[in-house]
Parts: sequence; structure tokens; C-alpha cells
Amino acid sequence: MPNITVDYSATMAHDFDPAAFAADLHSSVVEIAAAKPEACKTLFRKADATAFGYEDPREARHAVVHVTVGLLAGRTDETKARLTEAVLELLREHVPAERDFVLHASAEIRDLDPSYRKFEG
Repeated sequence: MPNITVDYSATMAHDFDPAAFAADLHSSVVEIAAAKPEACKTLFRKADATAFGYEDPREARHAVVHVTVGLLAGRTDETKARLTEAVLELLREHVPAERDFVLHASAEIRDLDPSYRKFEG
């Protein structure tokens, strides 16, 4: 914990450095949600196809990125909201303003289900 997933359009792959984003994101999760640095794990999933409205996805004029952060229960709604805002700000910093697509960014902080278990090995 935390388990972080970043789903993003291939459209933005040339303008997005997952490793740099993860480093800053992990720092924010540690600072805001009191996570341990060694517990932060992020999975990046690049989607080759995304669609926006009725536009032809092959035109690649839009990119979608959604960040989900799963935390063990116990954080306040205020803490979760602060972390969500921090994630969105990091996306603004890590995807250049000068680009050939419209960025649709979202983030969600959720409690992991009580059945959550993990192992290392």
C-alpha cells in the first residue's frame, strides 16, 4: 500500500515521463497520506486506443489520463481531497502545456477493500 495505477492514452506517450511522474507522485503520497516510501507501487498502463465524444480516435486530438490511488482505510476525506488535487497538479507539471492534443486528466483516491492482502518474495 499504496497501490497506484496510471492509465493513459498512447497519444501523450511522447510528452509524458512515467518514471519522473512516479517519483514526484510517491513523494506526494508520502507527504500527504503518511505512506512509507518503500510501500509506494505504481503500475502504468498505456492505452493504444482511447475515444473522446464523437471524434475519430485515429485523429489523436485528445488524450486521457486517470490516476487511481488505493490506500488502506483510515485517511480523512480532507486528506484524500488534498492528495487528489496534488495528483492533478503533478499531471499539469509533467505534461507540457504546449502539445498537439487536449488533455483530459482525472484522479481518484479510494480505500482498499478489507480483503486486500499482499506478499513480497
